[in-house]
Amino acid sequence: MTEATRLRRELPTHETELLTRGFIFACTAKNESECLNGPLFATKSVYGPIVIRIRKGDLLFLNNLDTNVLHGVFRAVSDGGFRVSPDAFGGRYPYQVEVDPVSEILALSNAKKVLKKLDVKRNTPLFHEKLVQLLDAFVRDAPLSLKEQRRTPAEGPIQDLIRTIHNSHAEVDIENEIPLVDATTLWDFPKQSYGLVPKGNNKYAGVTPALIIYNLVWRYTNPGDLVVDPMCGSGTTIDVCKEEKRRVIGYDISPTRSDIIQNDAREILLDNNSVDMVFIDSPYGDNVRYSEHPDDIGHISSESEEFYNELEKVMYEAFRVLKEGKVLGWLIGDQWVRNQFTPVGFKVYERLCKYFEPMDIVCVSRRGQHSHTGMWLNRARRLNFYLRGFKYLIIMKKSSGKPVSKKARKIEWTHYKRGQ
Repeated sequence: MTEATRLRRELPTHETELLTRGFIFACTAKNESECLNGPLFATKSVYGPIVIRIRKGDLLFLNNLDTNVLHGVFRAVSDGGFRVSPDAFGGRYPYQVEVDPVSEILALSNAKKVLKKLDVKRNTPLFHEKLVQLLDAFVRDAPLSLKEQRRTPAEGPIQDLIRTIHNSHAEVDIENEIPLVDATTLWDFPKQSYGLVPKGNNKYAGVTPALIIYNLVWRYTNPGDLVVDPMCGSGTTIDVCKEEKRRVIGYDISPTRSDIIQNDAREILLDNNSVDMVFIDSPYGDNVRYSEHPDDIGHISSESEEFYNELEKVMYEAFRVLKEGKVLGWLIGDQWVRNQFTPVGFKVYERLCKYFEPMDIVCVSRRGQHSHTGMWLNRARRLNFYLRGFKYLIIMKKSSGKPVSKKARKIEWTHYKRGQ
């Protein structure tokens, strides 16, 4: 390494005062050499939320899943990002970070057993004691040829790292387990927010669970994409997008904070085909008083067609600003009041289908409802009605608008024998 390269890769003084974290990447025998020679660690989008949280100076490890070997110790010399080197790995692994070995690269065998003992998964950052324990394992279980020396070339720098971490008083600045995207169409989030920084205001009436937006942006956008929320409420979408490295614009007819732009969702102030994702958590009727603004759609009953006519204007605007092939997520719930059920979700879905191509529907458990108390649960049983237990998350895609000739599909189903 040249002196110029060494100086360029040295950490700024202020960064050395931050918490040192550790992250584990995976590779196979087929791409191990590309990782080590890059030197670039990379992964697919499922682990993108972890990679974008890596910052310059964090410690990294590479787990070869075929050989059950853990290589270390490496230091990130760039922040984790999206397509840092676009052509690397044939473009298959877009979430990447540049690395340098701290010293001679060591190979720790029986990696699966070591990581299991430390209770470490791919989405679990390491810091403080767990990070020290993993570094200790590299020193303790170094190859025999190195152990024959009193102080190996690799042990010195690793021991220095252990001492630095032991003496550090930096606070934990990243969650213990970074959420992975949900795999099913039933979502149940015990808390409104996630991570160390609150998203939105959990005391705001009808506040959106932050992990709904988290799941949508990680499935349907990339870092740097533009997300728009025309009914931004307490700002949950803004907070999630900022943490997940997306650009974001939040509008509301009655803003609750300074970074939300005052605007009516029926006329979004953006150009056609300019947005990568739209998320909307709209009123479900006039059951909640969101604001005193006279034009608030939340003043209209969901039992009237006027309510859906006004929401359709929002749907058209979302369609107009979305880029072709991009996604809209619309969160909506049904209504039951005074012995009358209104299928608000079905009615909204029907209107959305006039503009968008359906992709899927997710059921989101309703937690923290004021009606879900012992008194109301008892009433629901005695008086034979149901409390609202879920909302619909309707996921739609903007297509070209041209008729698509769908060919008949042949699907090879797996058929199971019925029990005798």
